[in-house]
Amino acid sequence: MRIARARAERFGGIVELRKPRALLQVDKALMRELGEPESPLWSLDPQGPLSAPTEVHVVLSRRCAAGCRGCYVDATPQGAALPFDEACRILDELAEMGVFHVALGGGEALELDHLFAVAEHARKRGITPNLTTSGLGLDAAAARRCAVFGQINVSVDGVGPAYAQARGFDGYAHAEKALRLLRAVKREVGINCVVSRSSFEHVPEVARLVRKLRLNELELLRFKPVGRGARLDEELTPEQARALYPMARRLILRHRIRVKLDCSFAPMVFWHRPSRAAAAFFGVQGCVGGDVLAAVQPEGGISGCSFTPATVEGSLRQAWPDAFGEFRGFVANAPEPCASCEYLALCRGGCRAVSAAHGAFAAPDPGCPRVQEHSRKRPLPIV
Repeated sequence: MRIARARAERFGGIVELRKPRALLQVDKALMRELGEPESPLWSLDPQGPLSAPTEVHVVLSRRCAAGCRGCYVDATPQGAALPFDEACRILDELAEMGVFHVALGGGEALELDHLFAVAEHARKRGITPNLTTSGLGLDAAAARRCAVFGQINVSVDGVGPAYAQARGFDGYAHAEKALRLLRAVKREVGINCVVSRSSFEHVPEVARLVRKLRLNELELLRFKPVGRGARLDEELTPEQARALYPMARRLILRHRIRVKLDCSFAPMVFWHRPSRAAAAFFGVQGCVGGDVLAAVQPEGGISGCSFTPATVEGSLRQAWPDAFGEFRGFVANAPEPCASCEYLALCRGGCRAVSAAHGAFAAPDPGCPRVQEHSRKRPLPIV
């Protein structure tokens, strides 16, 4: 076990491991054993918010020539982009806060001339830069430069014709080429697959591609009706929502690959009543916006999650954690059926972005099978 660094928290601290790559929450005793100095945070209530997010999504631009039909940031070829100096200033601030990882994306970050310089600056400041890309336009020279990143995931929502059906253009050959070029350079290459109503049945084909190319992960992302996606009828059906977790387990057993589920899938997983260990195996926890995660937009706004609108402007360091209480406060004020759910503390009411898209940020996630069952049981109002 190789430790990269540690950050004190109220409960003890967060330790970053280089090998195996992981972030671990540890108690005060272990922090002392690791030689960390006494922290003023250890005298505070251990249940309070983190001193800083562990990961920040830095939306480098809303610029992208692809025009994916469901793009959640409404990227266009003329979209806004963060200048290099401003991106470095943000990274400097995040480093001072003790942020461990930044997820660099867009839009298409590879369209920015200064992408690699931004990643190198993150490395110099002790932050691991990760990248999400469509892979469009990636050549062998650019792939070699991608060694600066930690994890790189290429967006693939289907194989062959299914890619075009999901994205609205035929870019599959470019995505597969990018995966092969990147995998020749580094091991930490995976696929991000948005699971929508129409792409659901094609996910096993993407899993086979992960195995075929010897990629290190398949991350399944839930379709969210935001950005251009708000105009699409692509949210999972109730039957698909219930089948998501069993499908993910089958893919792991059948293909011997690592499958991760993003936080918005928490209601679909906990409906099956898994053990805490099983949920942790898939990396499943409820909404982490404004808790372990924050996002910086290219126009300067800051939000608790890259799928939600900016709530404040300016400095994340000054805004944290007070500006994101609405994210963290759901558990304490949860309505039914969340209030009586044994998984409330883990699920946290599902995805705030999805709830907000349906009209009520603080409402239970309408895609949750338990919420749907509860809605069907409620008596109709008397008129």
